[in-house]
Amino acid sequence: MNLPFSSLRAFEAVVRHSGFSAAAQELGVSQSAISQHVKALEEWLGHELLIRGARRSRPTREGEQLARAISDGLGRISDVCAQLRDRTRSENTIVISCLPGFAFTWLFPRLYNFDVTHPHLAVSIATDTGQHPFSAADADIGIRYGLGDYPGFQVELLMQESLTPVCAPSLLDGGKGLKTIDDLAHHTMLHDDNESFGNAAPTWEFWARNCGLTLPKPLKSRRFGQSNMVVQAAIQGLGVALGRTPLVVDALCDGRLVRPFTAATQSPLSYWLVYRHDPGQSAKVRDFTSWIRNEVAANPGLPDAIPQNDKPA
Repeated sequence: MNLPFSSLRAFEAVVRHSGFSAAAQELGVSQSAISQHVKALEEWLGHELLIRGARRSRPTREGEQLARAISDGLGRISDVCAQLRDRTRSENTIVISCLPGFAFTWLFPRLYNFDVTHPHLAVSIATDTGQHPFSAADADIGIRYGLGDYPGFQVELLMQESLTPVCAPSLLDGGKGLKTIDDLAHHTMLHDDNESFGNAAPTWEFWARNCGLTLPKPLKSRRFGQSNMVVQAAIQGLGVALGRTPLVVDALCDGRLVRPFTAATQSPLSYWLVYRHDPGQSAKVRDFTSWIRNEVAANPGLPDAIPQNDKPA
């Protein structure tokens, strides 16, 4: 049978995400294209496959049966592809997939320690925006940022994060200073776009709400698509950022950034190790996961905020 593979894949993504928008984002096509694929598949089969809703779509009985079969089939195909690619991937190279911001600000500065203790292994970093599912065919280990929902893989909490405002020391010396939350009105607030996480995104509003504070209207706002750009902008003195501890702890410890306020709260999102279920896990995966756990355990604590009486009047 000449199966419509593109339509089958689109339909499975809609069922898995319970909606067309997220499915379109995952597959890198328009929402209209996903809708057309599903409609064409329903016409080809002669069955309704989805019960469409304004915010959520769910499969019919026939749709659920088909989605399960597609998911199982794609999973088996993915496993075989991963095994074939593993045969050509050197046992002396380990590929890590992670977000660019995490790679740049936390992982890269620590990789020298891994090279020293594991000279026989070479680490290759594949930066990934996290908008597509982790694929064991492309990397040995994924470091993912989110809620830990990665079905089909071994998932392990790597580290949590705290949220607290950070800025360059020079901003404390300016005419307006940063003595209270209300002083943010005189500064540029730097935003890290995490729209894909919806209400779970660690935003300025989330921080203020959890700390029992009210944000003033800032002089200006700047938004960045990558977290390392937010951190670099804060270091350059371009504004005040909401610091996510794994990404700013090194800059806080060496003085490139400071905490103007004591208020901090735990982020709703965390960092996770994601890798294939494998009873005979390779030595290189064991070596890297053991090393990175030790690095996390050695992370310095969050430095104290600048005391009020140490700030310029």
